[in-house]
Amino acid sequence: MHAVRLLLDSVVDYAGLFPPARLDMRSTVANYARYRRSPDQAMLARLIIPITGFPDFVREADPFLPKTADVEGDEPWPLSVLVAPASDRQIVADLERIASFNERMDDREFSRVVGRAVVDTIETKATEPKEIDRALEYVPDEIFAYFEIPADIDPRGLVTAMASLDAGAKIRTGGLTPDAHPTPEQVARFLKVCRAAEVPFKATAGLHHPCRHLATDVGCMQFGFLNVFVAGCMLWHNESMTESELEQILVEERVAAFDFGPTGLTWRKRFLRFEDIAVARERFAHSFGSCSFDEPIAELRALGLLATTEEIAP
Repeated sequence: MHAVRLLLDSVVDYAGLFPPARLDMRSTVANYARYRRSPDQAMLARLIIPITGFPDFVREADPFLPKTADVEGDEPWPLSVLVAPASDRQIVADLERIASFNERMDDREFSRVVGRAVVDTIETKATEPKEIDRALEYVPDEIFAYFEIPADIDPRGLVTAMASLDAGAKIRTGGLTPDAHPTPEQVARFLKVCRAAEVPFKATAGLHHPCRHLATDVGCMQFGFLNVFVAGCMLWHNESMTESELEQILVEERVAAFDFGPTGLTWRKRFLRFEDIAVARERFAHSFGSCSFDEPIAELRALGLLATTEEIAP
């Protein structure tokens, strides 16, 4: 497997419902179904929907969902659901609703009618450690919880609250305005704190492009998904890396700075073997949410990092 493919395996959580795309549910589920059948399906992870979107999802996804578990490879769609903030008691009701949804979707007779999907991940927000402690009391073992934490505060207390638990930290790496974008220093600090606590992370927003670049429509510099995930993987295997060194990876604007070779990945004097990348992705650098799947794929192809559709075709 090419080092790029390994680095980006199951890395994109598709969030077509959310800005800037803001697609309706019908278009979103149709896209997700198409991506699951595409030559680049290995890069696709979960479909992200809000808790309020369950009725629309069941209705619109019906033509696309697998109807039975008897067919090999006909796996249920994995869903990540946005729930109420950890500080809000509504999160308990949201988790009960998810349990009911999963139970219904697992019912053989029902799934033959509307298809099969499973919520195995939730995403919520937290601003204090006690909110995380309280929320995790209600999260069942089969659900992994990501807590989005502010990038502009010291994250140590919040991340420590997740340590040794079935939870991960989420950072917002962009948005629709310049002030929604964290600085390289803030992202580097977040990564270092997560690594010290061995808490996995995911990112969201602003990561449509491989490398850091000027987003003229927003009016500021944006991170690239290669920047964030190379930094995360390098850090997992080199805990002594300084925040300054991480910042240098995060601000790389040239894809040529990352050498995806036949045996691994090199950045300057740092090297990761294939197995190092795989372990870092599994244990630490999980995924990023994106309202586009086509755009990252197209740019990787244009850069020569992925095979073209002509090269893929038999």
